[in-house]
Amino acid sequence: MNQTPLMTDPAADMDEETPLLNRRPASSESKINNSTLFLAVFSAVLGNFSFGYSLVYSSPVLPELQSPDADPRLRMDPKQAAWFGSIYALGAVAGGLGAMLLNDLIGRKLSIMMSAVPSSIGYMILGGAVDRWMLHVGRFLTGIAGGMTAASIPVYISEISHKTVRGALGSCPQITAVFGSLSLYGLGLVVSWRWLAVAGALPAVLMVVLLMFMPSSPRRLLSLGREQQAEKALRWLRGKDYDTHTELRAIQDSISTQGKVTWSQLATPIFYRPIIISVVMRFLQQMTGITPVLVYLETIFSKFKVPLEARYDAALVGVVRLFSVAIAAVLMDRAGRKALLYTSSMLMFLSSLTLTMISHTTACPPGPVSPNGTVCLDYSLHSDGGNITAGIIPVISTMVFIFGYAMGWGPITWLLMSEVLPLAARGVASGLCVTVSWLTAFMLIQVFTHLEHQYGLYVPYLLFTVVCVLCLLFTAVCIPETRGRSLEEIENYFRTGRTFTISQSHSTAQSS
Repeated sequence: MNQTPLMTDPAADMDEETPLLNRRPASSESKINNSTLFLAVFSAVLGNFSFGYSLVYSSPVLPELQSPDADPRLRMDPKQAAWFGSIYALGAVAGGLGAMLLNDLIGRKLSIMMSAVPSSIGYMILGGAVDRWMLHVGRFLTGIAGGMTAASIPVYISEISHKTVRGALGSCPQITAVFGSLSLYGLGLVVSWRWLAVAGALPAVLMVVLLMFMPSSPRRLLSLGREQQAEKALRWLRGKDYDTHTELRAIQDSISTQGKVTWSQLATPIFYRPIIISVVMRFLQQMTGITPVLVYLETIFSKFKVPLEARYDAALVGVVRLFSVAIAAVLMDRAGRKALLYTSSMLMFLSSLTLTMISHTTACPPGPVSPNGTVCLDYSLHSDGGNITAGIIPVISTMVFIFGYAMGWGPITWLLMSEVLPLAARGVASGLCVTVSWLTAFMLIQVFTHLEHQYGLYVPYLLFTVVCVLCLLFTAVCIPETRGRSLEEIENYFRTGRTFTISQSHSTAQSS
């Protein structure tokens, strides 16, 4: 790929905090009407509601399926329960791989709509299951839908959003996923696991109906040479009084510099740097332990002597999670991405360290030494007043962990993936990120189960504590601040390796 050297003046050769040059006039931006944009985002993130709902479906369901009163055809032992919790991640891997093809083949919007097919079928099988294999198949299919939405929805939202609201709207997938999880916890308090499956199919159907009336991504339409459709879609998203010419020209300039990606071009910084950042962020996000904690939340709480039943504590954690992502949405375009990532890493580190120490020091009841000769770790605390107070600490620490994750490494990882990936490779690279993410999640869920069974919660929580330190270091060294930058300016940062500013000379050269 031939790249035209960028001509920048000395003032442009500054760090990330440098005010942008050549901004569009404020009068153009003041005519934006975001109401239809919000409708399009709402329609898309219903898929994330289903994702959040299906991700934690095992949390209230496993205690029922492992109880002595469960149907013998469906009853699960610890090994089968581990597969029921982790097979969702394998489905998400398959969904991410499918999205790598579908995102560029049929587009972001249709890829999101296609996710409703495995989601609906999976919930039908779960609701009508009469054997364990049906439970695993249904869980796998809902995982496929989750992987497809995880790879497609953030990209769609990023490409249709204006830069002034992209941070807040980029948090919406995580917010609705959290709301989906909270809805599952709430419904799990009053309905059986079969009716939970029936309820889970409804949001996906509503998503398809609404998305039928929403526009495709203007960036994708321009990349296909459909200028009139792109202009119409952008005008619908920005309002009838918005001047679409400048934004469309910036998008077209960015597309013109890329063309079709070849293997040799992947070795250039504009491609490999953002892809590596996105992949590593998704890997670290999972290695913090968020997925096994959410999947086995009630099981984890049941190992502690806590004031409330485990299922009520799980629902309470869901409320905290929703509150924290709402805070992140408000602060995303004010405090910036990196400030929230720093805060998130520190909160997760402190809470994981606390849980590590609690798990390691909790006393064991009298009894024989474990067969492998290791120290027995039983997390049941005695019922005297002091220990009941101590029993609250694991719940509070878990809430802090979820709060920290959900205000930083949860939503921002999704947002940055859709922001920094170059347009020419965005569809495939987002699928790659999701695939890596859920392969890591599957591995971690399996490892978590075996480590907890063999050594107790001390070892996995110690691992999560170390990973939180790595998250802090990675944020400081590798992640750029993208607040207030257009997608084209972010691409320019990786192209030049030094500045977000798109100089007037470069813009003119591309349009001539």
